Amino acid sequence: MKHIYEVIDKPLFTEKGMFLKENENKILLQVNKDANKHEIKKAVEEIFKVKVEKVSTINEPRKKKKFGRFEGFAAQKKKAIITLKKGEKLDLIEGI
Repeated sequence: MKHIYEVIDKPLFTEKGMFLKENENKILLQVNKDANKHEIKKAVEEIFKVKVEKVSTINEPRKKKKFGRFEGFAAQKKKAIITLKKGEKLDLIEGI
């Protein structure tokens, strides 16, 4: 098991993420590609002091990239959609 601060990489501020936050009380995070749902739930609850109802994960495949005349692959990413329990609120932009 990883340390809780190694599980969460960063919050994702996208249009979809903002829509989920405002309308459905969900948070979009980029997480470590080796983390599982139980580790993600525990890390979010301990770091942000909120109650988590559900965790959904999305594995994005590596994308082919060109770096000048060289070809390679961008890193694989894993996203987590965290559903908070009713009455819980978390605002990552304004702070905790």
